[in-house]
Amino acid sequence: MAGISSKLLIIGCGNMGGAMLRGWIAAGWSPSLFTVIDPAAHDLPEEVRQFPSADALDETFDKVVLGIKPQMLESLAPDFRPRIATGALVFSILAGTTTATLNQHFPQARIVRLMPNLAAAMGQSPLGLFSTGLDSDGRQIVDTFLAPLGTPIWIDEEVQMDAVTALAGSGPAFVYRFIDSLAQGGIATGLPPQISSRLALATVEGAARLATASSQSLSELAARVTSPGGTTAAGLAVLDAGDALKILIEATLKAARDRGAELAKGDKT
Repeated sequence: MAGISSKLLIIGCGNMGGAMLRGWIAAGWSPSLFTVIDPAAHDLPEEVRQFPSADALDETFDKVVLGIKPQMLESLAPDFRPRIATGALVFSILAGTTTATLNQHFPQARIVRLMPNLAAAMGQSPLGLFSTGLDSDGRQIVDTFLAPLGTPIWIDEEVQMDAVTALAGSGPAFVYRFIDSLAQGGIATGLPPQISSRLALATVEGAARLATASSQSLSELAARVTSPGGTTAAGLAVLDAGDALKILIEATLKAARDRGAELAKGDKT
C-alpha cells in the first residue's frame, strides 16, 4: 500500500461496494483498514468497522469510496462532507453523476469517477476512470490503489463515462443473459438442463480466457472455430443475418448509456 493512506471509508456498501471490499481483502489487505457507513450492509468481514450513519464517526479519511444511489447524493452529501479530509481522493461509482456535481458537494476533495463491475471481488474487473484533478503521479497512486480489483483504464473525456458504465458496469448482466440464452438453446436442441448450463458456462469461460491470452482479434478467433459449410458457419449465419446481433447489442448499450446521461441531468425516476 505504498504511497497511499492506510484507511478507507466506504459510504454505501451494497453489491458493488461490497465486491470492491472483498477484492481488497482477498488481495491481502487487513479488514481493519476499512470503515463502512451503511445501515443495511450485512455479512461484512470481521474487523471491518460499520456505522449506520456519518454522525457516529468523529474522524476524517483521505480515501473514500462513494457507493450510495445517485438519487441520494443531494440529501446525504452534507452528512458525509465532514468525514472527508482536505485533499482526499473520493472515488465515485455513482452512475451518471458528473465531476462538476461531485466537486460542488465535496470541494475539498480530489474527485475520481470510477466504474468497476462485480468481478472486482476476484480482482478481474475493468476499472473505467476519469478525473480532472490528478497529475501523472496522482494517477499512479490511484492505479496502485485499485490494482487489486482489476485493470485501471483511464478515459480521456468525461462524456464517455456513460458508455463505460453501459459496457463495463452493466455489461456483466448482459453477458449473463447471453450465457443463459446459450443454455436455454442447448435445452431446446435436446440437452438436459444441468448439462446444458454447465456446457454454456464452461464454453464462455474458456472462450473469454483464450481471447484474453491471444494476440489475434476476436474476428480471427471466430474464424479459427469456423469451417466453411460446417456447423459453426451455419450458426453464425443466423447471428449475422441482417447484422441482427450487432444491432441488438448496440441498442442495448445505447439504452444503458442514455440512462446514465439522464441521471446526470437530474432525472430521479
